[in-house]
Amino acid sequence: MNTASKQVVIVTGVDLAPAAVDMLRDYQLVYAGAKPTEEDVVRLAQQHQPVAIIVRYGGVSARVMDAAPSLRVISKHGTGIDSIDSQAAQQRGIAVKAAAGANAPAVAEHTWALIMACAKNVVGLDQRMREGHWDKSTHKSVELRGRTLGLVGLGAIGRRVAAVAAVLDMPVLAYDPYAKEAPQGAQLVDLDTLFAQSDVVSLHCPLTADNKHMINAQSLARMKDGAILVNTARGGLIDEQALIAALGSGKLRAAGLDSFEKEPFAAPHPLQGVGNAVLSPHIGGVTADAYIAMGTGAASNVLAVLGA
Repeated sequence: MNTASKQVVIVTGVDLAPAAVDMLRDYQLVYAGAKPTEEDVVRLAQQHQPVAIIVRYGGVSARVMDAAPSLRVISKHGTGIDSIDSQAAQQRGIAVKAAAGANAPAVAEHTWALIMACAKNVVGLDQRMREGHWDKSTHKSVELRGRTLGLVGLGAIGRRVAAVAAVLDMPVLAYDPYAKEAPQGAQLVDLDTLFAQSDVVSLHCPLTADNKHMINAQSLARMKDGAILVNTARGGLIDEQALIAALGSGKLRAAGLDSFEKEPFAAPHPLQGVGNAVLSPHIGGVTADAYIAMGTGAASNVLAVLGA
């Protein structure tokens, strides 16, 4: 089949894993670029009339869908679909799919990297050493053994984080309204109990209209003094101004953040001046293995819908 006669799949990115490209060899792949705007995707949709869109960066709005009347599936290159207008897709009979679990090992590992960095002040000690200081006589780390880990969300990522906690002898509390049971060593509780009893709170839930700013001045006040907060989920879950206040007052010992309310993170940003915040640019799921798993997962979802 020559390229001109192939149906089009738009990818909102610059590439896909070779294995995913091979899976979609019967389709023409059109790449939208590294930072596609809504206008970019609308223009490409009008020009190519895709049957599918694989979402790596940016999102898919109702305008994009209306520009592509042949569109049958929007497939997320990852797990979070909050950048896709799912309600608009449902109204138009367009399937929305996520590569569930594809990046779970990578995100769970990065979660623990942030927890450890916060508990042991890895970044601060590194900076002090580079400035010529030797803080052995004054430094005190948090020992995680026996401390309680609170997981908000108990999907593929949350369960992997819980498994590591068990090895570290950390009791685990979890809140997930969709979970029917908790893994061994974990206990399902309500959100207020989790906030009140956890030494480390880690977020692993999707962002919805109902849980936006679930971490706010009120929920932070309910947490233990000196708790650690980690977010490898979605930035909109946290009221960043309330978080900055809690970090500044000492209410929280530290926070590890891999996602932010507005991305890309635009400098100057208030969090840049907060010494007890450890920051990374939403790369929890960015590993070579996850890149392949997310690409092939997204391709599989496209083929499942188009082949139906």
